[in-house]
Amino acid sequence: MLPKLLSRWPLVRQIQTGGDGTGPEVMTERTHTLGPRTNGAQVARSVCPYCGVGCGQLIFHKDNKLVSIEGDPESPISRGRLCPKGADSFELLTHPHRELKVKYRRPFSTDWEDLDLEVAMDMIADRVWKSREKSFVETQDGQSLMQTKAIGHLGGATLDNEENYLIKKLFTGGLGMVCVSNQARI
Repeated sequence: MLPKLLSRWPLVRQIQTGGDGTGPEVMTERTHTLGPRTNGAQVARSVCPYCGVGCGQLIFHKDNKLVSIEGDPESPISRGRLCPKGADSFELLTHPHRELKVKYRRPFSTDWEDLDLEVAMDMIADRVWKSREKSFVETQDGQSLMQTKAIGHLGGATLDNEENYLIKKLFTGGLGMVCVSNQARI
């Protein structure tokens, strides 16, 4: 009994076979049947959303469930490599403590409350418009100015040129913002 039990230990098998600890002497029955977690999954190509570099990602999904996110080796930009944020995309999307609701803390409150997205968007729109109305300058030194410095916009670097153009038109032409920047330059 004891010799059979001992022969199941990888170290004993390594000593018996003279292996270096990287071959079949260290494998168990379970090890022989292991495969990548992406086996049988469909793959979609995507671009990492966390900065303006545009690293390629492979999104593996099976049965309507995210399985893995990896760097795309065919991407001419990143050649399969991802920074820490891109490499952690899978956990950022699937972590059990990820917030999926809008959280709001009223002034002077110590508690957070859940808000519906529509309510939160209305609150933001009302506050932007109120700030604009309070701070909008139509003329200065007899010249037409039509601007506000009380609100600003910081854009995301993964937006394409067309989206950035439309955002700039909305915020500068529509709202009169002069404080418009982009995360890509930070």
